[in-house]
Amino acid sequence: MAYSDTVLKQLIALLPRYEFDALAQAHHSGQKFRSFNRWSQFIAMLIGQLSGRKSLRDITDNLKAQGNRLYHLGVKRTTKATLARVNAEQPASLYQILFARLLNRCQLVAPKHRFSFKGKLYLFDATVINLCLAAFPWAEFRQKKGAIKLHVGLDADGHLPVFMDMTRGKEHEISWARALKLPKGSFVCIDRGFTDYRWYSDLTTNAVFFVSRLKSNADVQYLLKRAGRKSLGVTNDQNIRLKGVEQPLRLVAYTDPETGIEYRFITNAHHIKAQEIAEIYKERWQIELFFKWIKQNLKIKTFLGTTSNAVLPQIWIALCAYLMLAYLKFKAKLGGSMQQILRLLQLNLFAKRDLIELFKPPPTQHPVSPQILLWQNL
Repeated sequence: MAYSDTVLKQLIALLPRYEFDALAQAHHSGQKFRSFNRWSQFIAMLIGQLSGRKSLRDITDNLKAQGNRLYHLGVKRTTKATLARVNAEQPASLYQILFARLLNRCQLVAPKHRFSFKGKLYLFDATVINLCLAAFPWAEFRQKKGAIKLHVGLDADGHLPVFMDMTRGKEHEISWARALKLPKGSFVCIDRGFTDYRWYSDLTTNAVFFVSRLKSNADVQYLLKRAGRKSLGVTNDQNIRLKGVEQPLRLVAYTDPETGIEYRFITNAHHIKAQEIAEIYKERWQIELFFKWIKQNLKIKTFLGTTSNAVLPQIWIALCAYLMLAYLKFKAKLGGSMQQILRLLQLNLFAKRDLIELFKPPPTQHPVSPQILLWQNL
């Protein structure tokens, strides 16, 4: 049998140690470590994410139990107190940069989106994570509640989180979206929470296309209907003008054939079919699935520290874990879901098995004929 490194070591081969150490040196605060390093922090927190550990004590006990299988990774002895201190004191910017490096590698192998245009398609949304205000006083949300808000822009190419920021729960999504610089010719799909007419004008001026839903109380001036045969489900397609928006926009009304619900979409994309406008907005459901997945499968709802600096590394490392799984899925062209991939990794994280062979189905065994068994017994 051929020798194999542990599944964990093969997984983190995506991130060379020398590259990590260079980033760690550039994003270090305070005195040099004596008997610890940022690599040990990263591996400990990554194992916590991939194996579903619930606390710092749970993580360090697991590391101690697997000590003889971690020496080849260069992981230093890790205690609960040391890990908590490094999480709270060292800059989280290291893992933000690390996330960007992994993202670039994932984008090279990610499948392209299914739409007719060649530009990028981004899916924007935000999710609120409730916190205890007494333990997280910096995350004030309401009078007696604390919360943080994750703002995410998902690339439809592989559904990768290309934009991410964490703010207090009070921060509105549109404030985050306005600050982003989107490439010309790209599309952004948003819900009604991002409605901002000034932003619509800015996107149009910068040759960025958007697709959203029209609010029921919008002040609309209806212009000429667009010529051409309507696709199935499209009940209206015409140019409109919104109060305060100089450029003419487009209204597409679409009735879902399964539910009978009518949706009214607004866009500045005049060059694609109305049916595709509806399909673009339907794609927005992928970011809802993304939020659901990371909340159910990664440690993103409860935190191993109470300061903002302790929360950020956990979030960035969780997203790094997501990118590692996505890269594995894209590169090896695995047919299983991300959840199936994660479950197999959890069961075999420290096993010495070939990483790709782990996901291949077992060889088919043909049933033995009862007549053959009968002759063998004679």
